[in-house]
Amino acid sequence: MPRNWKPPRVFFGWWVVGASLLTALYVGGAVFYGFTTVFEPIANEMGWSYTQIALGPSLLGVEAGLLAPLLGILVDRWGPRRLIFTGAVVTAGGLLLLSHITSLAMFYGALALMAVGISCCTMTVLMTAVSGWFRRKVGLASGIAVSGFGLGGLLIPVMVKLIDVYDWRTTITILAVGMLVIVLPLSLVFRHKPEQYGYLPDGEAMDTAKTNDESTLPQAAEVEVNARAALKSRTFWQLALAYTFQVMFVSATVTHVMPYLSSIGFSRSMASVVATAIPLTSIAGRFGLGWLGDRMNRRLAAAGAFAMMGIGSFFFGYAASAGAWSLVFFLILFGIGYGGGNSLRPSLGREYFGRARFGTIFGLIIGINMLGGLTGPPLAGWVYDNWGNYQGIWFVFAGLAAVALTLVLTIRPVSKPVGDSYMAA
Repeated sequence: MPRNWKPPRVFFGWWVVGASLLTALYVGGAVFYGFTTVFEPIANEMGWSYTQIALGPSLLGVEAGLLAPLLGILVDRWGPRRLIFTGAVVTAGGLLLLSHITSLAMFYGALALMAVGISCCTMTVLMTAVSGWFRRKVGLASGIAVSGFGLGGLLIPVMVKLIDVYDWRTTITILAVGMLVIVLPLSLVFRHKPEQYGYLPDGEAMDTAKTNDESTLPQAAEVEVNARAALKSRTFWQLALAYTFQVMFVSATVTHVMPYLSSIGFSRSMASVVATAIPLTSIAGRFGLGWLGDRMNRRLAAAGAFAMMGIGSFFFGYAASAGAWSLVFFLILFGIGYGGGNSLRPSLGREYFGRARFGTIFGLIIGINMLGGLTGPPLAGWVYDNWGNYQGIWFVFAGLAAVALTLVLTIRPVSKPVGDSYMAA
């Protein structure tokens, strides 16, 4: 090896992607996916109905949705670092409060506090951070970053084991400490936009870009749409509604997967394996469909993701009579489709609305999507409380996936208003 050899310099955008992945892994595993592990222990200790408990994560989702547009504006102005740091502290406080609940009101209050925290350090903020550093590779970069949510499923068996050895309250306390030990240092890695550091998206040096022929500039044809123009467009509402349906059936599935499988005769250990496998199988979709979306029509890739989720939901409902083999098809189809849909959501937003106001517009989309999170889990809990089984709701969700597929497949670019500017104030 030559003495003057130096390792190739890694574009800093990939460090942002790595920090996003690890942050999503811990927050997603500890809060979003991990809630299913404490669902039954809380019900057994507190004596609350499934509907009452399922309403908790739904309220968490709606509060996070209400905060998303505000956080989108803030991350466009301030950058992600301060928001993620604050979010880690607040989420830790919410987890500590959850570990000491004695009433339903205290339970909802703890989740409300957690909603504020996780809103500051999850989807809107992380995807805005990543999309600012990439354009041509935004699908791959987003796919890697959101894979952290899938890897968060690895925390499920850890939480199940901790609950078995200690109890659910001690487990939640341990997770609160982990927020401070893991996520706080990661927040320091984040930077806002590459232009502030002498780069353009995808790692092109600023001075090099200036000397290139105009035809070689990847930014030359990029669309930039402001929030007002986006809200007036059919494109925005089709994308927002399609992903609202996804959030509805994904949040219901993730929240109720262990109670549902227990209700049809599967052991708690087997149910925890399935709950763990959902986010893990989603990693293939997050990487694969995110990468594929950079190389083909993203609408077609997203439509394929919704098709897989719909068929997967059908197999999930059919597991009550078909047995474990049906769960294999559910995990493959639903997991890959769900993961791919998530990685394509920010890249679709980046493609149709551009980068300058991405945080604001994406925050508005996330805010609307959380209406699905509000209705999905309690609707599934209500179905169980009233009919004694979950089967029907999974088939309803399969139908909603078909509606979402149609919506995303018919999206068209935003039309520029006559006499107006995309980036008008």
